[in-house]
Amino acid sequence: MDFLNALTVLGNYILVPGLAYGSQLALGALGITLVYGILRFSNFAHGETMSFGAMFAILFMWLFQSLGISIAPLPTILIALVPAIFCTVAFVLFTDRFVYRFYRKQKVKPVILLVASTGVMFLMNGIIRFIIGPDDQRVTDGERFVLRARDFKQMTGLDEGLAIKTSQVLTVVTAVLIVAVLFWFLERTKSGKSMRAYSDNENLALLSGINPDRVVMIAWTIAAVLATVAGSLYGLDKGYKPFTFLQLLLPLFAAAIVGGIGNPIGAIVGGFVIAFSEITITYAFKKFATYLVPEAWAPEGLLQLLSTDYKFAVSFMILVVVLVVMPTGIFKGKSL
Repeated sequence: MDFLNALTVLGNYILVPGLAYGSQLALGALGITLVYGILRFSNFAHGETMSFGAMFAILFMWLFQSLGISIAPLPTILIALVPAIFCTVAFVLFTDRFVYRFYRKQKVKPVILLVASTGVMFLMNGIIRFIIGPDDQRVTDGERFVLRARDFKQMTGLDEGLAIKTSQVLTVVTAVLIVAVLFWFLERTKSGKSMRAYSDNENLALLSGINPDRVVMIAWTIAAVLATVAGSLYGLDKGYKPFTFLQLLLPLFAAAIVGGIGNPIGAIVGGFVIAFSEITITYAFKKFATYLVPEAWAPEGLLQLLSTDYKFAVSFMILVVVLVVMPTGIFKGKSL
């Protein structure tokens, strides 16, 4: 019984949150790795693009709620994703047309595009704060549970309860569906094959008659869709905090680089590696260990390697180690 209680503790505080957080990072890292594979630069504005998309999703959610439009028992933000995606895609294509395109025509070095994306990042951050304000926003209709800890205790007779939020289930299911559609698009459609060809060998793709402007537009569109969905799911699960997405940039890039930047599969694997590493290293294992050892040996300390305040430091440490040991990542992506 104590062993089952220990497993329940791990499931409640590591496995379930890790799957949800890993899905969010995987979707965000996919957008980063896609832009890097096509445009050959690190888009530092991707975190704010996630925030931008989540902001519009929340605004449209409020609008639909005020009009009495809902899809109960599912969160209203799911239908708000559709117009939010259109707004985010429009803004991302606008910034490409009037910022990045100029530098591409000049054939500047990737570092120049990186600096330009940093400027876009601060611009988006200012727009977000101007529209929705700097305060935290709670996605109230997402605070539902598929399984409550109290109900789990009654069903199993265990001392520990397992709670699974609706937002966590939706995050994982949505991530699986989007990844499946994305891989189908890249593998089966003409546009997807053109993007893969352009990413593998730009000059050969141009000689084959592939339109680079169309490839770039599709890449930005997909990246904006991924960012909007990832940001909205993160806000649904943890609440929308405008400044959090700036901090998320580190684990997002860590996920993309750990898996192998430019490799979509690597981005997905990297997202879960970073998510579970952050949660595991900052989790206090005292309760878990108490169930597994005799009462006399029960630990007095928290058995915590790092405080949760240093969660993002875990991403940085993993990123540094990977860059030193295997710069191209687990799945041997493109060189930085």
